[in-house]
Amino acid sequence: MFDKMKALMDMKKKMGELKLELENTTFELESHDKVIKIVMNGSQEIKEVKLQGDVTALKASSLETAIKDTFNRALKRSQIIAADKMKSITGLNLPGMFS
Repeated sequence: MFDKMKALMDMKKKMGELKLELENTTFELESHDKVIKIVMNGSQEIKEVKLQGDVTALKASSLETAIKDTFNRALKRSQIIAADKMKSITGLNLPGMFS
């Protein structure tokens, strides 16, 4: 019983460390046309959104699509990062947990 409690406490500690590591892991993605740049962390918090170049020349629909697509790609990247870090800590590959 004590061994199981200790294992749970160790897992809780590792999960806390994982959370902190994800918060401190940042990455950036640009839209395909290089107009939008999103900086996000592994906890799926947007740290920065940059408009690059002359966005006034773009149609609103093009800009909206670029933002949406770049944001969705950033979310997927953060899920992959979280899953990889989770796998390295737990040794488990939990399909669909972060994707």
